Amino acid sequence: MSGEWVLVTGGTGFIAQHCILALLERGYRVRTTVRSLAREKDVRAQLRVGGNVADERLSFVEADLSNDAGWHEAMSGCAYVMHGASPTPSGDQVTEDDWVRPAVEGNLRVLRAARDAGVKRVVLTSAFGAIGVGHAPDYRRPFDETDWSDLTGDVAPYQKSKTLAERAAWDFIAREGGELELSAVNPVAVLGPVLGADFSHSTRIIKSLLDGQPGCVNINSCFVDVRDVADLHVLAMTHPAAHGERFLATAGASLLMIEVAKVLRDRLGAAAARVPTTVWPDEEVRKHPAMKSVAPLLGIDMNATSAKAIRLLGWHPRSSEEAIIASAESFLRLGLIDGQA
Repeated sequence: MSGEWVLVTGGTGFIAQHCILALLERGYRVRTTVRSLAREKDVRAQLRVGGNVADERLSFVEADLSNDAGWHEAMSGCAYVMHGASPTPSGDQVTEDDWVRPAVEGNLRVLRAARDAGVKRVVLTSAFGAIGVGHAPDYRRPFDETDWSDLTGDVAPYQKSKTLAERAAWDFIAREGGELELSAVNPVAVLGPVLGADFSHSTRIIKSLLDGQPGCVNINSCFVDVRDVADLHVLAMTHPAAHGERFLATAGASLLMIEVAKVLRDRLGAAAARVPTTVWPDEEVRKHPAMKSVAPLLGIDMNATSAKAIRLLGWHPRSSEEAIIASAESFLRLGLIDGQA
């Protein structure tokens, strides 16, 4: 309902900022959390890049997933919560616990605060990493919402944190959630318009290709536009059929990185002059320090389906090609490509 308050956690995040934009466009009032109010100016600047002019309907609260301070204030008067704040690949994590503990404890802290504040529904931003990794190569495809990542397999700490954090959220709702409702959105690699230099690790795929990395890694991925992910969050927040459900967000079948590179070259012309045209040999990728998290995905089918969101919620995402080009054009527009004049 227009005018209701929605809390969006982690307002510095790529998905969170597009959720804020989608909510403001629909007439909601939005409160968002940041770990330091010093970031408010930066977040507002990025939202203006995204077209937001409704500053008076947006407020900020300082809150950190690692402690209780600020969460009661953040939840006060909110009908809904979109919870996406979580540790992401930053280079600061040293041990697996540095990933898992804040993700799990943060989810539980937010859910308890939401329950105690009388929030109607929380939409959890989970990930494909909680669904489609760690499985044997002959595991059935495409992945859907009935799948969970196999943590006995080769699973990176970030993906493990997303899996355990989502499981902890569903367990909390079952045991002690009271009247609080929960829905989850599990996006694949999220592309679309970046809003500034503080962009996501998924969009870095496109930047690396435009920057001229040595070759296209032999992996495939599904893609989805961040604006469509935000729209799915709104549907998961308001649609009666979304209660108690998780929704994979993908725009279509998976693409090899060499196919992504071809989309860039075909659509961008001279701006894609440095995009690689060959496949980076697997043995070289496995030896490259920066490719450690990617190596387990070499040659693995990562196909997934959004049939459930389309059928139950009437969600209609843009094509993968549109998402790819939207990312690329925003990097070029904002002057974020290495060596760009």
